[in-house]
Amino acid sequence: MVNFVEVQKPLLYGLMKMAGVVPYTLEIEPGTKINFWVPKETLKKKSGTGKPTKPDKPKKPAVLLIHGFAGEGIVTWQFQVGALSKKYSVYIPDLLFFGGSYSDNSDRSPGFQADCLVKGLRILGVDKFVPVGFSYGGMVAFKIAEAYPDMVRAIVVSGSIPTMTDTINEASLNRLGFSSSTDLLLPTSVKGLKALFTIAVHKPLWFPKRLFKDYIEVMFNNRKERAELLEAVVVSNKEAQIPHFPRKIHFLWGESDQIFDLELARDMKE
Repeated sequence: MVNFVEVQKPLLYGLMKMAGVVPYTLEIEPGTKINFWVPKETLKKKSGTGKPTKPDKPKKPAVLLIHGFAGEGIVTWQFQVGALSKKYSVYIPDLLFFGGSYSDNSDRSPGFQADCLVKGLRILGVDKFVPVGFSYGGMVAFKIAEAYPDMVRAIVVSGSIPTMTDTINEASLNRLGFSSSTDLLLPTSVKGLKALFTIAVHKPLWFPKRLFKDYIEVMFNNRKERAELLEAVVVSNKEAQIPHFPRKIHFLWGESDQIFDLELARDMKE
């Protein structure tokens, strides 16, 4: 049976190429590969082979768009690519175990995700950039800024925090009525996906039940590994530390954010 989410991907990919980004897969280390969407102008083809050479350095300021837990990179950022690519060199990765990115390394921490993205950017010729992180991607962005301050010009974060402590995690789940992050962020049913969209989207659109089923099938694979990613996010209150960020941080927040509410953003700013 046709999966309507899957069949729309070629159209989406075509639109992204028209907006100026193309797919490019990198081997970060043996056993670890990450899919990136990179500026088309940085990839030149060898004459006579049709294959791209080593990527050129970006000619415009580089921006790294890091997605959250409910969708891979290009699905999350599709509406921003066209506008941003006019002034910036836009790089959009699929985090490990999203899209076609994977690793046989047992490390599931946001820090390992951060290390892999930075290694990928270095291969792509990027030495300075602005990480823009949404939700889970924001935690990865904070880790990048903490570990690689010399490469980061500034940070943009939406709906995220530097560290998910026991207290914050428990308070958020209790407020939302879920027993675990896995129940919330890895739905297995149409009902569960609708509940996630109701919480995560400001004005959820109506979709037929069939489309929700197709979305679950396409976007929520690698469940075991993703559940491990969620477990690795939470740290004990005793181990949590406030990192030092020498660069400017811009918070972009929804007033009705139900997962990380506005009060939490204000406290984090202070």
